Amino acid sequence: MKVETNKVVAVNYTLNAKKGNEPEKFIEQTSPEHPFVFLFGSQQVIPDFETNLAGKSEGDNFDFTIKAENAYGMPEADYIVKLDKTIFVRNGEFDHENIKVGNEVPMYDREGNELIGKVVEVGLEHVTMDFNHPLAGYDLHFTGTIHSIREATPEELMHGHAHGISGHEGH
Repeated sequence: MKVETNKVVAVNYTLNAKKGNEPEKFIEQTSPEHPFVFLFGSQQVIPDFETNLAGKSEGDNFDFTIKAENAYGMPEADYIVKLDKTIFVRNGEFDHENIKVGNEVPMYDREGNELIGKVVEVGLEHVTMDFNHPLAGYDLHFTGTIHSIREATPEELMHGHAHGISGHEGH
């Protein structure tokens, strides 16, 4: 069986990322017990990730890089915002425990969508947050193996995502 549209694909991979002339850095790795499982063609992963896996078979190895522009894009200055410090007051006190430079903080936009912001600066009146994806600006280097390929179940096709490696998890 080949990796193609409407197949559930499980892969084991190591992801490293590189920005400009910086050395490549480790991001994450799956394990044989917990591969990354997705419904191919459902637009749930980076398009170039699928393009590089298309046509491969179970057991095939892969090694490819996705340029930043085709992964999480380049950092956008508009996604770095100054927020009034009062937003982070809990029970009458500023949340010093969670609002520290470098911390990632879950927040919500006006429509109720969750966004993860990284604290860039804590000033006297404002907190500067970066809402760019943490891997924006990074080229992504994937190496790994096709763990398994199977037909998607009718439920997975209807829901538009895989229900785990066997098709029965996470309904």
